[in-house]
Amino acid sequence: MDRLAFTSLAAVNNQSEIRAQITNNLANVSTVGFKESYALASKTIAVAGDGFESRASVAIETSDVINLKPGVPNQTGRAMDVALQASTVLGVQADGGEIGFTRRGDLRVSPTGLIENAAGHLILGEGGPINVPPGQMVTISPDGTVFGSLPSEPDVAPVALGKLMLRDASEMPLTRRVDGLFEPVVAQFKGTDFPTGQQTASLQSGSLEGSNVNPIESMIKMMDFSRSYESQIKMINEIKSIDETGSTLMRISG
Repeated sequence: MDRLAFTSLAAVNNQSEIRAQITNNLANVSTVGFKESYALASKTIAVAGDGFESRASVAIETSDVINLKPGVPNQTGRAMDVALQASTVLGVQADGGEIGFTRRGDLRVSPTGLIENAAGHLILGEGGPINVPPGQMVTISPDGTVFGSLPSEPDVAPVALGKLMLRDASEMPLTRRVDGLFEPVVAQFKGTDFPTGQQTASLQSGSLEGSNVNPIESMIKMMDFSRSYESQIKMINEIKSIDETGSTLMRISG
């Protein structure tokens, strides 16, 4: 009986991580540029202890690799709204000063004149943060070059202010940081820049990329795991009942 109880309890504990991931996806269905993670993998772990080495438990391995499948683009017509194409990611400065990456492209000029996104992350260029002089109208080309021009001087050609840090992550698996930004799975590049892939890193100005989470699919998964949780709890209660019945039968009446 202890094997059945142990298996059911392990299943309940492991499924809590999967439900947390699904809940996070559902909570970010409408978040600009949000990316879901690949399904968590299961692995077998040997149970240590006295006796024969014949017991094993199934555990969930949380790799949390980002799925960069593009979301639905929404046309906004705003020059500083950008939708990153294919597996392109945008470099930003995290709170600790290290480099993180994001797909969020709702950019704006902060009161200090630096470019940031609506989440408050400082956008990085190839040479560091990009400064926009006061009164400049900003446009962004498909390769990430940021141009500035004065509305009062329409005949003057726009001036290049910098180039966004765009990287192709098609060959570099990314994982989610605690702050929600992305970083490479490879320990060598955590918190730093990484070599761009062979595909061209590009963006589309005037639109925003929506979340790539399928809400219907996520809801079905949540219902499925809820039913599975109820089944495991019922099995634990049934095991308890059987165990109590067996103990009663083994008692010696006085």
